[in-house]
Amino acid sequence: MKSTIKIALSLTLLWSLSFASEQFSMSDSDREMYAEMLDDNPADIMVGNGEELLEEYCGGDAGLAKFLNVSEDKLPAYIAGFPRYLEDFKQVVALDQVLQGLMHKNGHKPFALKSSDMFDMSAYAKSIANGEKLQIDINANKHMKKAYELGKLTFEQKRGSRGLSCLSCHSERVIGGILRTQPLPDLSGKGNAPAATWPAYRMTKSSLRTLQRRFQGCMNNALLAVIPLGSPEMVGLEVYLTQEAKGSEIAIPGLKR
Repeated sequence: MKSTIKIALSLTLLWSLSFASEQFSMSDSDREMYAEMLDDNPADIMVGNGEELLEEYCGGDAGLAKFLNVSEDKLPAYIAGFPRYLEDFKQVVALDQVLQGLMHKNGHKPFALKSSDMFDMSAYAKSIANGEKLQIDINANKHMKKAYELGKLTFEQKRGSRGLSCLSCHSERVIGGILRTQPLPDLSGKGNAPAATWPAYRMTKSSLRTLQRRFQGCMNNALLAVIPLGSPEMVGLEVYLTQEAKGSEIAIPGLKR
């Protein structure tokens, strides 16, 4: 019986994707708004706030570079290699976790990973690498290899009563289909790769969000147990998708429907 239900759900998903067409993915008014925002992204203001927060709590670009033990001129390229294993943390970390560690070192209470201030500061920090290409190295050490493997497993593993996974909506056979009025994107380096364009401004949420926060939104929509921000599984997911998009040019803040 359960197998029958899962098959039916899979067929329903595929039918939904094949039945829909690109014309239903965005209204004309939304298209006009999107075109306007491409030239004037509302998140630019939030990224500006993030720059001020980084200066106040972390010593700005120079403070971040010192914390990461790199020269300031090499900071953009170094940031393009995140997530990465850092010995000070004894684990693979995303950029927002680095900012938490730096805030703590400077005697400040770190922003929560889900806070708007952290979203702003993370967006600015990653924007330092704008124009650089993602250059994550999953073969750098055993920790990165393990994080990549965990991320791939998390991406492909079916969970919940519906038996869905990230792959259910992002495999090659369904990319470009429409689900919940939105085209299902290619998460690799072909085109507007998420790993290179998040943090991004979400039009439907009127706010800036990080890539991991977007993962949580997908999980919630699919009725899956939501994985915590900053957890090994969530960082692993970011490692996996960053590797898939390796070589894509970083452009922060992105703009998403």
